Amino acid sequence: MTNTEEQLKKDEFYMRRALDEAQAACDAGEIPIGAVVVCKDRIIARAHNLTETLTDVTAHAEMQAITMAANQLGGKYLTDCTLYVTVEPCVMCAGAIGWAQVPRIVFGTSDPKRGYSIYAPKALHPKSKITGGILEEECRQLMVSFFKGLR
Repeated sequence: MTNTEEQLKKDEFYMRRALDEAQAACDAGEIPIGAVVVCKDRIIARAHNLTETLTDVTAHAEMQAITMAANQLGGKYLTDCTLYVTVEPCVMCAGAIGWAQVPRIVFGTSDPKRGYSIYAPKALHPKSKITGGILEEECRQLMVSFFKGLR
C-alpha cells in the first residue's frame, strides 16, 4: 500500500468518526456537522454542532472540537493535529482553525453558501494543508436530508 492509499484509508476512518458526530447532531435536531481532532493517530476530541442546544451561534462542531483538543493537550496551539470535519468550515471556524495553527484540515463536502473558501480563502494558517471530498457523498447527503426534513 502506498503512502497516499494509506493516508486515504486513515482519512476515511476518521471522517467516519466525524460522521458519527454529525449523526448525533442530527438526532438532537442540530445541523448535522461533526468534527474530530486527531493527534499522533489518536482521536483527542469529538464534537458536533450545539448551536440550538446551547443557544449559541458560535457552538459549531469545529469550535467545540478545538476547545476540547486544546484542553486535552494543555495548550492553545494544535500544531501536531489534524481536524476532520464533515462540512467545509465557515469563516468563523476557519479563523479559529487558523489561530489554533492546525496544520491539516480534512473536510467531507464543500459549503457553497457559507464555506470559508468563498468568503475568506486566506483565513486558515498559511502552512495548513487542506484535503476536501473525503466521504463527500455521505457528508453531503446527511445535510441534504436534514434540510429536506425541515421544509
